[in-house]
Amino acid sequence: MSIGDKEDRIFKALSAGVRRAMLDALKDRPQTTGQLCARFAPLDRCTVMQHLKVLEEADLVIAERTGRERWNYLNPLPIKHIHDRWIGDYAKSAVSLLDRLKTDLED
Repeated sequence: MSIGDKEDRIFKALSAGVRRAMLDALKDRPQTTGQLCARFAPLDRCTVMQHLKVLEEADLVIAERTGRERWNYLNPLPIKHIHDRWIGDYAKSAVSLLDRLKTDLED
């Protein structure tokens, strides 16, 4: 799979608010699929599983079976790679610009 395909999957996964909320829920600690279903109660279990599948395909969630439970873990590395590629350079430019502006205003 090419880098572009991987990034497309990440952006697709992050495009839905409910999936971003699921990632937020996994930020503090891993959760079972049952716990996520309870947390997103307006959605049925099948819908939660579909969203988790999209997150897994984007490598944003790593699922691990332990007995009858399926534990879901956040994998933040794909988001960091997106940040480094798409935001990091822009942020550096913006910080440099703000630093120059501050220096010019102080002089």
